[in-house]
Amino acid sequence: MSEPDAMRCEQALKWLLEFIDGELSASEHAGVERHLRTCRSCFSRMEFEGRLKQRLSALSAEDAPSKSRDRVRDLIKGF
Repeated sequence: MSEPDAMRCEQALKWLLEFIDGELSASEHAGVERHLRTCRSCFSRMEFEGRLKQRLSALSAEDAPSKSRDRVRDLIKGF
């Protein structure tokens, strides 16, 4: 049985990018961190998002073909 104030996956995933970027309040960060310790699915998603962010930040826009840049822009607009 889960704790009454335990964070649900929906909320953890909503705050995941802010968690990775260190943009959450201390209490929000702690809540996501507790959730990630008990939820393998969300933890895996956080690891993926973190690695993706690292790889993308290592690239320059000129490294990617224009077709790929357009596809990424379209995907971002979809969110």
